[in-house]
Amino acid sequence: MSHSGTRLLRGSGKSSVGGVPTHALGASRIVERNLRLARNSWVVFLSGVVEPVIYLFAIDVGLGRLVGDVVGPDGTPVSYAAFAAPALLAASAMNGAVYESTFNIFFKLRYGKLYDAMLATPLTPSDVALGEIGWSQLRGLAYACAFMVVMGVMGLIASPWAVLAIPAAILMGFAFGAVGMAVVTFMRSWVDLDMVNLALLPLFLFSATFYPLDVYPRALQLLTQLSPLYHGVALIRGLTLGAVGWGLLGHVAFLAVMAVLGGVVAARRLARRLLP
Repeated sequence: MSHSGTRLLRGSGKSSVGGVPTHALGASRIVERNLRLARNSWVVFLSGVVEPVIYLFAIDVGLGRLVGDVVGPDGTPVSYAAFAAPALLAASAMNGAVYESTFNIFFKLRYGKLYDAMLATPLTPSDVALGEIGWSQLRGLAYACAFMVVMGVMGLIASPWAVLAIPAAILMGFAFGAVGMAVVTFMRSWVDLDMVNLALLPLFLFSATFYPLDVYPRALQLLTQLSPLYHGVALIRGLTLGAVGWGLLGHVAFLAVMAVLGGVVAARRLARRLLP
């Protein structure tokens, strides 16, 4: 069947099967495929956990002993390790989602031609985008869960609100995965992927990750508050340290809007590139 015939077939199909939206069913097949492949590359997942854990131990054993206590988000002093740990958790979720939704998807899109084959089936660009973003979010979630276990073992969780840090990490993973996939559809070569690392490094260093926001100059504070990682850090830090208030909903809203916009752009760009 031609692409045009396939598109007509999709447009006239049901919007749900057994009460489950067809987009969700199509996306679940893509997640299932990636999960089966990931069984043979568990070392890659492990490597994504090791780096932030090493940072955490270095901070707790070394730098944290020199810095001492710092002011937490609610104004009370906390140990430096407890202050930095949720930021590293957020960074771990970000890295897992971004690397999965950029480097891997770029290969599938430009060289593997995997999506061309997928779109020869009843799958749509929206199915592909949602499935791949969902998978990248699951990778970020795996990193976050492993990191939460390490934080618990080290005694760096100070509040029962910390159980909500995992849903927060899921939201972060979806937001960064969506934007990562949207961005990668504009890339033309492997050289362009260097921009991913170039963007992640300042986000990691200047999103109130290692220092309270009020130590930055005013201009840098305003710039930092535009960082999507900052909103993830502030959200997870507030939950793990028990500094819970209405302000956290602002961070949730920022990440939710980021996820929706990224997903819409990714689906439209895939449709433009893969369908005539």
